Amino acid sequence: MKLKNFAEGRWQAHQGDGVAQHHAITGELIGTASSEGLDYEAMAHYARTVGGKALRKMTFYERGYMLKKLALYLTDIKKKYYAISYQSGATNSDSWVDIDGGIGTLFTYASLRRQMGNQRFYVDGDTAKISTNGTFVGQHIMSPKQGVVVHINAFNFPIWGMLEKLSANLLAGVPAILKPSEMTSYLTQAMVEDIIASCIVPEGAIQLDCGRGHGILDKLTSQDLITFTGSAQTGRMLKSMPHIIEQAIPFNMEADSLNAAILGEDAAPGTSTFDLFIKEVRKEMTTKAGQKCTAIRRIIVPEKYLEDTRIALGKSLAKTTLGDPAKEGVRMGALVNRSQMDVVRNRVLELAKDTPIVSGNLDQFDVLGADKSKGAFVPPILMLNDNPMQKLDSHEVECFGPVSTLMPYQDFDQAIELAKMGKGSLVSTIATSDVDTATQYAVEASAYHGRILVLNEESAPESTGHGSPMPQLMHGGPGRAGGGEELGGMGSVKHYLQRTALQGHPSMLTEITQRYQYGGVYKEKEVHPFRKYFEDLEVGDAVITAKHTITKTDIVNFANVSGDNFYAHMDETSLEGTTFERRVAHGYFVLSKAAGLFVDAKKGPVLLNYGLDECRFTKPVYPGATIGVRFTVKEKINQEKKTEDDVAKGIVKFFVDVYDETGDTVALATILTMVKKRNQEDEL
Repeated sequence: MKLKNFAEGRWQAHQGDGVAQHHAITGELIGTASSEGLDYEAMAHYARTVGGKALRKMTFYERGYMLKKLALYLTDIKKKYYAISYQSGATNSDSWVDIDGGIGTLFTYASLRRQMGNQRFYVDGDTAKISTNGTFVGQHIMSPKQGVVVHINAFNFPIWGMLEKLSANLLAGVPAILKPSEMTSYLTQAMVEDIIASCIVPEGAIQLDCGRGHGILDKLTSQDLITFTGSAQTGRMLKSMPHIIEQAIPFNMEADSLNAAILGEDAAPGTSTFDLFIKEVRKEMTTKAGQKCTAIRRIIVPEKYLEDTRIALGKSLAKTTLGDPAKEGVRMGALVNRSQMDVVRNRVLELAKDTPIVSGNLDQFDVLGADKSKGAFVPPILMLNDNPMQKLDSHEVECFGPVSTLMPYQDFDQAIELAKMGKGSLVSTIATSDVDTATQYAVEASAYHGRILVLNEESAPESTGHGSPMPQLMHGGPGRAGGGEELGGMGSVKHYLQRTALQGHPSMLTEITQRYQYGGVYKEKEVHPFRKYFEDLEVGDAVITAKHTITKTDIVNFANVSGDNFYAHMDETSLEGTTFERRVAHGYFVLSKAAGLFVDAKKGPVLLNYGLDECRFTKPVYPGATIGVRFTVKEKINQEKKTEDDVAKGIVKFFVDVYDETGDTVALATILTMVKKRNQEDEL
């Protein structure tokens, strides 16, 4: 099979001999992949002028909904990818991490559409008051970069690696050129073919190069971006290319690192935490046959537990059945190909000069249901570094396979130092139930790690594990790990956006951002906002309410109803030394009374009020004060119907500004309401 590339809106035939792709279990030829004939400058231009423009016409909410539809579509057909993934040596569990994990990331980023709103740029942070009278303010916005991102992915996760990157750039509104590893691009190509056929993603938003990709970065410009996953050496070489530096092209790098797992002194052999530690290390050594950028490469344990750990881990690893993943009982498959197998074997032999193998044998091992002379099999290998402060290769050389090195520490300060000697990693684990140990590690080691897992009996039942990055949280790391941030919820979306400071009058910025800016003009109209459907409401629509004078009776009645008898409200003799001059009204009474002033009580399009985004009480309200409310549409957030029978609706945020007889604001809040749409057929 000759893999086709997808470029400039069409599938293009394979040219040249290409790179041979071999079955990891049988060694048989799967097919070939080639980049020959691709015009990278034309592909980038096509992405910018077709894909980028189409994506930028959509709002963040619409792009997020697109991700949701894509995730649902891929979920329905995901079984077909498992059979293809098997060719890479993956077990069913390995494929689940890659395939279901990738689709799950799409779902997670799709859910961010509610936070990012229904504009074509993101309004970031609060308004900055930069003038005395508030007639000149500033607001940061973030708009999609008007280039293309080139995603360079590693061979170990052909699906997850693609989807976790695509999730962020498509939500941001930036098109992508995908460059998966030529070793396993056959699996990436299968899914991309289905994505293109679905027509869910706009034309030009995705292109695919299945081959080596030589020259793919040469014609990029300052609006373009690069993400890279792979070896630290290759990443540094690409990142230092002169035109990338000259054009200041953002380069997000996620490199393989020498991740560590540390056993706390409280986790002695025989404790549940010790058992969990052994289980976690074994899992991380054998999942994907150790071909994970997050795999545990260094096992750091108290010197007094070294032998117990070696015995327990050796016994656990010996139970790992190696062979054909299609055979029942096989727990670990093969490396991706025999070329990669040779690399791992050579590095093990290099390390073994100073750190001997204490469990496993490169030559003497059994394989179930396969011929180890044809497949890319390497058994789990545990090595021992008895002097890790002096024997440094364990902190420098990585074996990208089922290989890890056990090493002792004399005290916990030394354990932290050993963890840091990896020069930056994606993740580390501290196995402990001791709060002081966990805190010390978090304080002293966090600067060297992108993620820290605290493993113990309490966290284990629902822990996703050392090696599983979650899309809501940071995936990346400092130093050797590349210094990038491949995942991280909103943080990774913002990587594809340009932050710009808008300055002007609050009324103008309200119209531009479609978020009410404090001090902007109020659009007072005859019809109360609660009488309007979602489509008819405009940001800035406002009601200036009637007023109410606060009395002591109000305060006493609210205390009786709420049970809040705090002394500042009920005991004037206790106010000495406080900021209050006399008995003060409850803040929540002020807000409740404000609701009584601004609410239109009759049944209408408003379905419900379901919470507060923020609330501040800015000035004491004493009996005799007269309050009123400026009630303003702050922001509108569209929603899709969950089912055909669902009510079409959207979310409206209202800004509540409560003021007193002097004109001073005494309370500020943002309330969220669910408002019915006039057009019940409208989904977006």
